[in-house]
Amino acid sequence: MATIRELARQCGVSVATVSRVFNNPEVVNPDTRQNVLRVAARIGYLPNESARTLATKKSYMIGLVWDTHHRRPGWRHPFLQEILIGLKTALSERGYHLLMLATSDGEGSHDRAVRRHNLDGVVFIDNGTQDPALLRLAESGVPCVSLDRPITGPRATHVISDNAGGARTAVEHLYERGRRAIATIAGPGRTVPGAERLAGYRAALAGLGLPARDGLVVEGDFYLSGGYAAMRRLLEADERPDAVFAAGDEMAIGAMRAIAEAGLKVPEDIAVVGFDDIELAALVQPGLTTVAQDKAGFGTAAAATLVAMIDGTAAVPPPPSVLPTALIVRGTA
Repeated sequence: MATIRELARQCGVSVATVSRVFNNPEVVNPDTRQNVLRVAARIGYLPNESARTLATKKSYMIGLVWDTHHRRPGWRHPFLQEILIGLKTALSERGYHLLMLATSDGEGSHDRAVRRHNLDGVVFIDNGTQDPALLRLAESGVPCVSLDRPITGPRATHVISDNAGGARTAVEHLYERGRRAIATIAGPGRTVPGAERLAGYRAALAGLGLPARDGLVVEGDFYLSGGYAAMRRLLEADERPDAVFAAGDEMAIGAMRAIAEAGLKVPEDIAVVGFDDIELAALVQPGLTTVAQDKAGFGTAAAATLVAMIDGTAAVPPPPSVLPTALIVRGTA
């Protein structure tokens, strides 16, 4: 097994610097830190985690709670997978490991998992529910960061996109393209992104002087099949829309299939704008115009805030992080 001295020699740094990379990564120059981690992976160097834990009284383990019920499809959504990769990367750069808490075994299961594994903090990814166990955990004083849902607690905060602002941008873009019967396939109203994007859609209509028509609003589920079914309902309405803002890219792509099956063309007959900018958005034909979220930013902001709370260098509780969105114009609008 490679030693710390061998790692230091190959990196051209001192043993003390290597030690800081694994024990106090925030004080090391980012380029140096990345080089040490890269060489360590190549030569198979493993830090003495037990000694580090005893010295610092920290486990360097962060728990992830994310929609663990086996009947829910959240694990496969491409946007959430990209957030997970970004979170894992950002925590690894700070010397932390990510542990998925697949706990759906009843009252208090999350609390027990945190104690059992001596976790330093927890990240929640919103699944659209108000789980009492998660709310209690946020109130317990354990450092917690929630993605896409506000939480309260003495050491709890959240990271979220500017959902309403992104939705307004999408609708305004469609208006600028000459569209006036603008429908929306909304996300589930029980989720914060779904509710905020619908509010942004309605605010944009009001600001543009367009009427809000109930028949042009259909709720989806953030997945392909939901977007397909919602678009079919819109096509059967008394007034066919000339544009659709879908609150998620998978729903937008499902809507494009329904439009094609109806013998219509995108964007000539119906323009489409999505939300997320998943990888598939640039690959479909025509390319999907969409509102991009800062996927890497979710992981970076969550990791930085969580580690600052653990180290005691953050305000308590820290203010939420609201990430900007950006319109990506392609071929559908």
